[in-house]
Amino acid sequence: MRRVVITGAGAVTPLGNDAAATWEGLVAGRSGVGPLTVFDPTGFPVRIAGQVKDFDAAAAIPARADRHRLTRAGRFGVAALLEAWRDAGAVGGHHPAGERGVAMGASVGRPDAQFLADIATLRETTGRPDAFLRQAPGTTLEHDQNLPLVTMTRLLSATGPAIGVSTACSGSGHAIGEAFRGIQEGDASVVVAGGYDSLISWLDLLGFSLLGALTDRGNDTPETASRPFDADRAGFVLGEGAVCFVLEERGAALERGARILGEVLGYGSTLNAWRITDSPPDGSGAIQAMESAIADSGLGTGDIDYVVAHGTSTHGNDLSETVALKKVFGDDVRRVVVSSPKSMAGHLTSAGAALNVLAALGAIRESRVPPTINLDTPDRRLDLDYVPHEARAMPVSAVLVNAFAFGGSNVSLVIGAHREDQP
Repeated sequence: MRRVVITGAGAVTPLGNDAAATWEGLVAGRSGVGPLTVFDPTGFPVRIAGQVKDFDAAAAIPARADRHRLTRAGRFGVAALLEAWRDAGAVGGHHPAGERGVAMGASVGRPDAQFLADIATLRETTGRPDAFLRQAPGTTLEHDQNLPLVTMTRLLSATGPAIGVSTACSGSGHAIGEAFRGIQEGDASVVVAGGYDSLISWLDLLGFSLLGALTDRGNDTPETASRPFDADRAGFVLGEGAVCFVLEERGAALERGARILGEVLGYGSTLNAWRITDSPPDGSGAIQAMESAIADSGLGTGDIDYVVAHGTSTHGNDLSETVALKKVFGDDVRRVVVSSPKSMAGHLTSAGAALNVLAALGAIRESRVPPTINLDTPDRRLDLDYVPHEARAMPVSAVLVNAFAFGGSNVSLVIGAHREDQP
């Protein structure tokens, strides 16, 4: 079976507009959550988000990418993909176009609610039922969920596999896992994989608020709102952004002298078959995903140093994940450290799993584990080592990355240091 290494990374997140700045924010324990400014949230129960700041699409994306047609999330995704491709070095010349692929997790495309409201207003004011036909034809492309993916393949001259995944909060985890499988099995030799999302519109905020999923306790102090595993957690904070990686067949990467950031060792994917919005109290689904990923990696639980948790800051998810970790690791669970990047960035939804992979790679590279911030009040039911408040210096050679989604979709990945002494 072919080995798969990671040779490039790119990011646009609430913590920074590139991978280096995002990692620095994570390891510093800095919150990227603040007042929501993409629309006026006056009157909404939640008025905060993990929002990307000072992003210059014109500087990050070439004009030939038709950036004016890309959605907000799509622009983040294309920028992160191009950064990852540059970070990987001269990768293109070593892989024929037919062996290059793209795999991305993203939310299903849909017309913006304001766009639909404008059409309705136009129909009312003109009395013309065909008012929607008076929209510019190009607006159809702007709402096509496939456009960012197609743009990415075009920019990379990639004619190999193109995979778009919409499994909500596990989307980028599935994309990375499927890219890993594709390279292992010879369907491609290099794939840029990750995810992008921006669910901070008024419709998304309203919908998640009505579900009771968002915290409404942080409007005045947004940096303290996301508090995974804390007894006072009251829901998650919506975020946005994109994180991408270059996954490459190891032999080709070594042949071109690539800088290897880490290695994808294992992938597990399951479904809870429980409820749409809740995680099973017994941790099932998550347990099977973690066990499957660890078994696939060829490692044992004793080889895992760090778990990058899904850690949403909701009552049910944090409890279910903790129960699952205890089942998977057994008596060894007290040795493993666990932390949640969502405490700092908010929930990047489809890009959340990829942000967790970025945290894993940074921990391996720098021997520092990012913290879980805002963990001020212990919950007696959640008694693992969640690395509260400050990053921890420690050697890290293998990391379990979790992502569990609405709808019950689960992904776990094992990311390890590159094992140079093994064939």
